[in-house]
Amino acid sequence: MDTERHPSPRNTVAILSRGDAVARQGATAQNSRFVRVFEALAAAGIDARPVIYDETFADAVRDQLLAADGVLVWVDPIHQGKTRADLDALLREVAAQGPWVSAHPDVILKMGVKEVLYRTSHLGWGADTHRYDSAAAFRAEFPSRLRTNGPRVLKQNRGNGGQGVWKVEALPNTESAVRVLHAQRGSLPQEMPLGDFIARCESYFGWGGCIIDQGFQARLPDGMIRCYMSGSKVAGFGHQLIKALIPPPPEGPDALEAQPGPRIMHGPDAPPFQALRRSMEVEWTPQMMETLKIDEASLPVIWDADFLYGPRDASGADTYVLCEINASSCFAIPEEAPAAIARTVQRRLRMMAT
Repeated sequence: MDTERHPSPRNTVAILSRGDAVARQGATAQNSRFVRVFEALAAAGIDARPVIYDETFADAVRDQLLAADGVLVWVDPIHQGKTRADLDALLREVAAQGPWVSAHPDVILKMGVKEVLYRTSHLGWGADTHRYDSAAAFRAEFPSRLRTNGPRVLKQNRGNGGQGVWKVEALPNTESAVRVLHAQRGSLPQEMPLGDFIARCESYFGWGGCIIDQGFQARLPDGMIRCYMSGSKVAGFGHQLIKALIPPPPEGPDALEAQPGPRIMHGPDAPPFQALRRSMEVEWTPQMMETLKIDEASLPVIWDADFLYGPRDASGADTYVLCEINASSCFAIPEEAPAAIARTVQRRLRMMAT
């Protein structure tokens, strides 16, 4: 690492997000949606600066990132049809020249994609999970698994906002038709031949590389718990009643119930989530790191693990099933998270300076 070029005398970091040329020209810490992160970093003595990225002015962004000691990245995998392919190449180039990047694209490819559900399915957060590496394997294996195991949830490897996530269930008295529901907001159930649906999903084997197949969790209506992490420590929780993959009610007075509920944020010490916190900090995160070959210094400064409620255990206690890890663009975050991010950034910058 080029510590002479980046001695961190001011502890400067760039906060990188996607936008157009107008957003880039007017970007300040005060008008950024990450203003509380900027404030927490400033309170910790870290000089943070906003950097707006788009492929059309990538060279200017590269120069800004190389002038910083560290780079904190908030960019979705897919945004208005654009992927992170070019950005990830740029970030690898920047990281190779000295600045520390969080989350590094190679770390995202290990933990921030749906394949992590398959690679870590042996952990306590795992469930009935399979991976299809090619369209041919998907066509050959998925139909019998659907008929035998009941409703499934299919997930393209890289995506956000419900893109490429489907609930699929076989229609009764037929082996050739299915009812599918896309997880994107506003989607409605559709019935179609299974072969047509399989053909629709074949594009997911492009940039993402695989499709992940999980059993549908019957307790989905109980909501999702988002466990926010900074490095290896819990930074807070969010609980939300979600509507994705739940068929909406008919039009009428109950239609508003089809909207997702607000995500209620909680700090890391919130009593309802302490069992989950212990599992994440003591068991599951260390086990994930060992499985994926990620050291603690490479964990993102902010990431989250989304859990659904699994079947209750023999004592009646909740169990949890991992449905996604977000490492590319984890936001919004609990009130306690900016300070946790600042503490983690301080530690990483100190490590760079030694």
